[in-house]
Amino acid sequence: MATEIVVPSLGESVTEATVAKWLKKVGDTVAMDDPLVELETDKVTLEVNAKAAGVLNEIKVESGANVEVGAVLGSIAAGGAAAATAPAKKAEAPKKPEPVAAKVASKPASNDAFLSPAVRKLVDDNKVDTSGISGTGKDGRLTKGDVLQALNAPKAAPATKAPAQPSGPRNNADREERVRMTRLRQRIAERLKDAQNTAAILTTFNEVDMSHIMALRAQYKDGFEKKHGVRLGFMSFFVKAAVQALKDFPAVNAEIDGTDLVYKNYYDIGVAVSTPAGLVVPVVRDADKKSFAEIEKEIADLGTRARDGKLSMEELTGGTFTVTNGGVFGSLMATPIINPPQAGILGMHKVEERPIAVKGEVVIRPMMYIALSYDHRIIDGRESVSFLVRVKDAIEDPQRLLLDV
Repeated sequence: MATEIVVPSLGESVTEATVAKWLKKVGDTVAMDDPLVELETDKVTLEVNAKAAGVLNEIKVESGANVEVGAVLGSIAAGGAAAATAPAKKAEAPKKPEPVAAKVASKPASNDAFLSPAVRKLVDDNKVDTSGISGTGKDGRLTKGDVLQALNAPKAAPATKAPAQPSGPRNNADREERVRMTRLRQRIAERLKDAQNTAAILTTFNEVDMSHIMALRAQYKDGFEKKHGVRLGFMSFFVKAAVQALKDFPAVNAEIDGTDLVYKNYYDIGVAVSTPAGLVVPVVRDADKKSFAEIEKEIADLGTRARDGKLSMEELTGGTFTVTNGGVFGSLMATPIINPPQAGILGMHKVEERPIAVKGEVVIRPMMYIALSYDHRIIDGRESVSFLVRVKDAIEDPQRLLLDV
């Protein structure tokens, strides 16, 4: 008896994935829980594991194809005697997903007819007219993500937007390589553009003398690593400084929800991580309650698993504020883009020795430019500048972080 390999639930509002690559080939023996295939969504890459031991005897969907939750990817034959049919016969090409337009046409006349309780509550609370919203769920039904996207979309923008099409014949096509964008890269592009279209983004800058932090690290780095098993980096200091500043200026830790401002009395800090597939932002939960060592360990773990594509959906959602460090790549100054619905993002940059004036004398100090990009709809200029000064003061005098002053 064959066991089907099925696309699992992908998380809230995620109904489709792309088959990234098969980790086994037809005819391979598999054990229970062996990883079989990688699926790529617009947020994470996840593995589908074997639900039974046996032989992979069929691959129905090849790499690069789009699949929905519940779709059958292949099958496992019980035992080791099943015939491997695919090497002799090319796997049948996957059926192309039904175009969204066709799904919309086939759904019930009323969008409200088959709403889930969560979607209906969101629609009722915000008095949303669903007639102009195209559903991306099964049979064209509305998902929570469809309604949220409609609520956050600029009022003058159309409800749906056709995907960008290739530009057509190119003069130097023989000297170019065309590679399809991954789902994650497409999602990054979409979210960054949406942020610029929706939020009133401004950036304010300051510079930080890193002398005291560097001296502190040099003094305690060996003992810290020996005791905690992780290096003492800059990031834990900046996360701690950001949390302290967020407490003083709660608007920077807020978000817009309809016509309300939601002030969050918790501090889930996103830490931007560059991966081969693109930028992801895993979240350090309750960073205000964690020690320097706990923050460093969690950031190291999240970073490693992000690069390996092992993060869960929960670890990538729900952040209240983000810290990003372009300095590790040599960036001297940049304007980071906020991660909606967050209202702010702190950008760290390269530490560089520069001459500065101190008490009337020119001295050489290790300096870093820092930037705060913020949503001006929520945060005023005074708050943004004061927030960044608060971070600067905490980094230049790290005892403030220990004494919470």
